[in-house]
Amino acid sequence: MIAARLLPLLLLAAAPVSAQGLTVRTGETWIFTVIRGQPANARRVDAPTKARKGEVQVSVRAMMGTTMTIRSNNPVAFTFNATLLGKTGPVAVRTCTLPANGRPAFESWPPPSTGVRLSDFKPATSGTC
Repeated sequence: MIAARLLPLLLLAAAPVSAQGLTVRTGETWIFTVIRGQPANARRVDAPTKARKGEVQVSVRAMMGTTMTIRSNNPVAFTFNATLLGKTGPVAVRTCTLPANGRPAFESWPPPSTGVRLSDFKPATSGTC
């Protein structure tokens, strides 16, 4: 009986979470959950794959620099950090709030990149950008 109550806590503690965040290479689409503010349980998917409840889907493309589409199927909006990766090293970029309930956010940055690292998700307190 006690073991049955502890199982969800043990699974949560064992979820693969990286303090470094998740790196999405240009041309890739990933789905993940957010645990302790970091992407967890990440898996690369085909672009048409839809995120389930509680998951976030992100795609990065080379279009007029770097373009990212991100959608969260969580009941809460998030702020997060994004870092462009490229030949000149990592560059932190500004992001808008990731809306709740499956609404998408579109980000675009002029510099081309080899990918975007996402980390430090926090519940949003206000605003969109």
